Amino acid sequence: MTDPVRRDIIELLSKETLTVNSIAKKFEVSRPAISKHLKILKECEIITMEQQGRQRFCMIQPKKLIPAFLWIDQYKQLWEDRLDNFENYLHQLQSKNDKH
Repeated sequence: MTDPVRRDIIELLSKETLTVNSIAKKFEVSRPAISKHLKILKECEIITMEQQGRQRFCMIQPKKLIPAFLWIDQYKQLWEDRLDNFENYLHQLQSKNDKH
């Protein structure tokens, strides 16, 4: 799910249900590429597709994203700490350079 197009598709579908064609029109990649992204999201059960006449509607399944959010959250503090340490290091370097 790390692909930026898939993340953008998830963001679009979090706001509204869209047809496959509507989704494809919002991207500068081929329709077959969008279909592959949608297939992956469907296989991961992040979206569902419903056939209505000739159109397929895509709907997000937000509860399926909870495990991903929980996994990300466990690393959030770790990365915040690392970034804080890096910022402190940069400040120390800056202080040394200012003294010279």
